[in-house]
Amino acid sequence: MTFLIAFRSLLQHKRRTFVLGAAVAFVTVVMLTLLGIAEGMNRTLIESSTTLMSGHVNVAGFYKVTAGQAAPVVTHYKQVVEVIRQAVPELKYIAQRGRGWAKITSDGGTNKMFGLTGIDVKNEKGLAAVLKIKEGKLEDLAKPGSIMLFEDQARDLEVKVGDALTIQAPTPRGVNNTLDVTVVAIANNMGMMSQFSSFINEASLRQLYQLNDETTGALMIYMGTTDLVQLKKVEDKLREALGKSGYQILEEDPRAFFFKFENVTREAWTGQKLDITNWRDEVNFVSWTVDLMNALAFFLAFVFLSVVGIGIMIVMWISIRERTREIGTLRAIGMQRGRVMRMFLAEGFLLGVLSTTAGALFGLVLAVVINGADVTLPQGFQFILMSDHLKVVPTVAWTLVAVVFITAVITGISLLPSFIAARLKPVTAMQHVG
Repeated sequence: MTFLIAFRSLLQHKRRTFVLGAAVAFVTVVMLTLLGIAEGMNRTLIESSTTLMSGHVNVAGFYKVTAGQAAPVVTHYKQVVEVIRQAVPELKYIAQRGRGWAKITSDGGTNKMFGLTGIDVKNEKGLAAVLKIKEGKLEDLAKPGSIMLFEDQARDLEVKVGDALTIQAPTPRGVNNTLDVTVVAIANNMGMMSQFSSFINEASLRQLYQLNDETTGALMIYMGTTDLVQLKKVEDKLREALGKSGYQILEEDPRAFFFKFENVTREAWTGQKLDITNWRDEVNFVSWTVDLMNALAFFLAFVFLSVVGIGIMIVMWISIRERTREIGTLRAIGMQRGRVMRMFLAEGFLLGVLSTTAGALFGLVLAVVINGADVTLPQGFQFILMSDHLKVVPTVAWTLVAVVFITAVITGISLLPSFIAARLKPVTAMQHVG
């Protein structure tokens, strides 16, 4: 009965209800769209990070010839692989990749510093599905002395497919070495993730750093899930198994490997120490953008709701003033204060539920339209959103969060007017002249 009275009251003032409902629906659309963009960023982040920079779980590490000099390599990695397979039999596959940081110079004299990832392209199961090759062929990375750049890197170095580059980097023993390579492919940018690394033939990277066939940069373990709770359990099993096998393990540090050099070089040990991380650790320097977008969605929703809430409160006060004699009559025939309060709260709740539901439906349709339009992003937005096209992914969970959050706020805003209505004295209310 309470909700029926509240619903009829909203219908009685159609224009007022429509204006307020449209405002609440607009806030819902804005919030849901921003949360959808954040979810699109998160999915792109997972897809690109677990292809370009990391596995779901990684066993990497550092080797120190002297106490003050560290290299991001794993020695005798085939033995480590055997321990991993025994400890985590449910894994899908393991990819080995070399790691490096080098100065790259073009024939025109332009140079740039960025990371090198050594790969055996024939054994890379997910790379071709994610990379979009603009020029050349990814398969040509199987050739010795080959390198693949991203679009921005090629532009900065002023090179195209077929051009030569010279790479200069110090070996783990501190000796500078150079290597001539040829650009065999140029891939489309993948936002921020593609600014830091390029792909090079694995054998060529070994040659540059003077490494033997028993040494690699990281062992990337691919599981059937990206859920961090499950991956943490895998990490714990690996730490225990590798520790029992006699390997020294670095203390847990949820950062990308290149942020750990300073700490490692300050430590007095020499030899090999393994480092176990997950995909989130390796991209924590960019994952903050997803958290920022989620926070922005809630902040803007709060700002808009503050404005809309003032309007709702004013309208409810007007409604109370118009219905003062009605309230007095209801109180006189025995309706308790709590019932009166619930009646006005029900109006706010129904306004919130109906408006946010309509806004959510419109937001879902808008997401489908945006994704279908395949909107190309300007370069600056590509860097932030980690994709060359705008993606809006409003999940069921985020849709429910938006609807519940906004409805709760609207209902909360209705509390004060509802309390005032419930406090009206029957005699005074019945004598009121509207």
